[in-house]
Amino acid sequence: MQTIALIDYGAGNIPSAARALEVAVERSGTSSQLIVTNDPETVRTANRLVIPGVGHFRDCRQGVDSVRGLFEAIHEAVHKKARPALGICVGMQLMADVGLEDGETAGFGWIPGKVDHIPVKPGLPVPHMGWNELDLHQSHPVLDGIETGDHAYFVHSYHFICKTDENLVLTTDYGAPITAAIAKDNLFGTQFHPELSQETGLRLLTNWINWTP
Repeated sequence: MQTIALIDYGAGNIPSAARALEVAVERSGTSSQLIVTNDPETVRTANRLVIPGVGHFRDCRQGVDSVRGLFEAIHEAVHKKARPALGICVGMQLMADVGLEDGETAGFGWIPGKVDHIPVKPGLPVPHMGWNELDLHQSHPVLDGIETGDHAYFVHSYHFICKTDENLVLTTDYGAPITAAIAKDNLFGTQFHPELSQETGLRLLTNWINWTP
């Protein structure tokens, strides 16, 4: 049985994410166990990691760092053991080199890029909140069955600016293209909330559970 660690560091939409992941586990047909945890040893030995995040980049980074040994365990699982990792919202943003919300805060440095404020456009309020269409930039196993024009649910004021387009797999339009999903090796991240995105989100989570990088 594979274990999926949903990391609870005090800054994630844990109940909603857990419910959606449990449904996705059932749909996946795999023998999987979801564990909500912030225990470094449990994270280190998990087969898959989900890093959620709601709120400010700096607060989320500090939340991870506040649990002794947690970041080291996440980093070991992702980089030394190459475990599949899914970042959601700010959990995805933490994969960047740096976040520019409330000053400059170092990210995990996993996917080249920075997190900056969404450009303000007339008539488009920030935060970007609600349903929006996805635009597929490149195929990926986690996006199997998800197409341009499908809808997902967003809540954010900052966005991930990839250093290279090779890591950009989905965008959404909010007066300009906004990163909606990124990928690199065993990493996948969504700016939208799959746990709030109904069928599109459940399909993505199910694909991720079945994904072998």
